Amino acid sequence: MGSVRKASAWLGLVEDNDERYYDDEYAEGDRAGDSWVTDPRVRVVSETAQEEGRRIATVSPDGFRDARSIGELFRDGVPVIMNLTSMEPADAKRVVDFAAGLTFGLRGSIERVATRVFLLTPADTQIVNGEPGTHAQDGFFNQS
Repeated sequence: MGSVRKASAWLGLVEDNDERYYDDEYAEGDRAGDSWVTDPRVRVVSETAQEEGRRIATVSPDGFRDARSIGELFRDGVPVIMNLTSMEPADAKRVVDFAAGLTFGLRGSIERVATRVFLLTPADTQIVNGEPGTHAQDGFFNQS
């Protein structure tokens, strides 16, 4: 394909019929484990991470009724990132109050990550802050 034809295809002026980039081995949906059904508001990493105890859940609740899933994950010892940006302010406040009570009752902690985004960590989880100046003084950059 010439450079003018490539540029035209990139701009969408002509149809790109260049089939070199497609591999016939990977037909859509022909393997057994290609599709899954999950709640888009709750995501937990793979089973191998679950076996090693390195799971973090992200939850984007629609309303206060979804607070139960946050509580169940946290009670199981999974750190939870709550994204409340799509909620009404009154419901978001109720969820934050629920999460604060949950973390207090289970000796965990709650930290605001961004506007209306919170991190709930169980008692046995350490939060590492990546900001400069918070590292140990005898670290890599202190070569005296």
